[in-house]
Amino acid sequence: MAILRVEGFSPLPDHCLQLCYGFFSFAICINLVKDMLPKKTGKWMPLPMAMGVPFLVGSYFTISMCIGTVIVFDWEKLKPRKAELMVPTVASGLICGEGLWILPYAILALAKIKPPIYMTFLDS
Repeated sequence: MAILRVEGFSPLPDHCLQLCYGFFSFAICINLVKDMLPKKTGKWMPLPMAMGVPFLVGSYFTISMCIGTVIVFDWEKLKPRKAELMVPTVASGLICGEGLWILPYAILALAKIKPPIYMTFLDS
């Protein structure tokens, strides 16, 4: 965003703005269709905002969200009443824990020290 602010749209790849306009229109249409469908059917429509999260925060957070969604799905099947009460609290705690880890991670990165536990994705 900073590069766009300083240099304008010129550093963007070819046809990037046309793709942005197209996907923006697609997101509006998906949201309209979701709102017009009955609740039972509409809940299965994808949320464009949720699909955009990995582009903003990185893949590590998306992987955590996917794992958390699977856990919540299973939890709601096994103990629906307890899940209804506890899922928001547990999710808030996990998000806070993720946020608290960023400070020591940033300090270690500034000192050019690799943290003791990290994940690397390698080519196959």
